[in-house]
Amino acid sequence: MTTLTATSPVTAIPAVSPERAFAFFAERLGCQADPADVWYAMRDSREKGTAQDFTVIDVRAEGAHRKTHLPGAISLPLAEITAERVAELPAGLLVVYCWGPACNGSTKGAMKLAALGREVKEMIGGLEYWIREGWPTEGRRPVDPKTATPADLGLVC
Repeated sequence: MTTLTATSPVTAIPAVSPERAFAFFAERLGCQADPADVWYAMRDSREKGTAQDFTVIDVRAEGAHRKTHLPGAISLPLAEITAERVAELPAGLLVVYCWGPACNGSTKGAMKLAALGREVKEMIGGLEYWIREGWPTEGRRPVDPKTATPADLGLVC
């Protein structure tokens, strides 16, 4: 029987090797993007007049998308992700989001898109953290990130 001796809960379980840590973090980043990276990439492509190298997919209900969404996001509710609908999407990387971290709709959407053969990343934090970080939105009800709450937006997965 092995006994772990540690000075804190942080060191109670030893860290993995740097090589294993690198592989783990590289795999996570291969599946996720954060709102700031998505916004800066969108902004930079607009400023340079170049094509954006990914497509943003909103997997929330259509009504939530109409109220507010990321600039240029395509509405594709989770229940409507089918081979036929996915075939209509632009080629290349898809970045999927839902409302926020307490909602796993974007995880489910990303999994369905990957199962249909698409390259996909999940935007961690979803629309909630996009708004919290102060990035612009589109829709019938553009959001002021300083005052917005989920109840104000009526957003659901």
